[in-house]
Amino acid sequence: MPLVKNGEVTANPHGEVLTLEPFLEMAAADPKDAVIVRLMPDDCPLKLEPFLDQLEVVEISFPRYADGRGYSQAQLLRRRLGYKGEIRAVGDVLRDQLLFMLRSGFDAFELGREDAAQAFAAASKEYSHFYQPAADGESGVFARRHS
Repeated sequence: MPLVKNGEVTANPHGEVLTLEPFLEMAAADPKDAVIVRLMPDDCPLKLEPFLDQLEVVEISFPRYADGRGYSQAQLLRRRLGYKGEIRAVGDVLRDQLLFMLRSGFDAFELGREDAAQAFAAASKEYSHFYQPAADGESGVFARRHS
């Protein structure tokens, strides 16, 4: 699948991807190995806190477009834990979700579309103002109006 990062289709690195529990076991044995960790919807991203400095990529899986728990996982990683690495959306990622994923802290997306870069460009500019603050650092309309 095409990987969109920084608005462009890039090579999708195929490193070792571990789900949360196998990663935690591996990290306990040898914490120096950096791998890609994939969080499933029912995983708690807070368990990654001791290892965030060694992770280059955290993938968040969307097995179905209707499952929004990945948004909360990304928000926790960015806002509460201060994770600076790549947060990648994988699975059933749709064009209509991209802007909201960006606002939640995602910065890379596996899209199953031929026109992935164009879909991303259109979706990321769909709205210019938001009511609520988010992990992207943008102030909400209320805060802007009263600042």
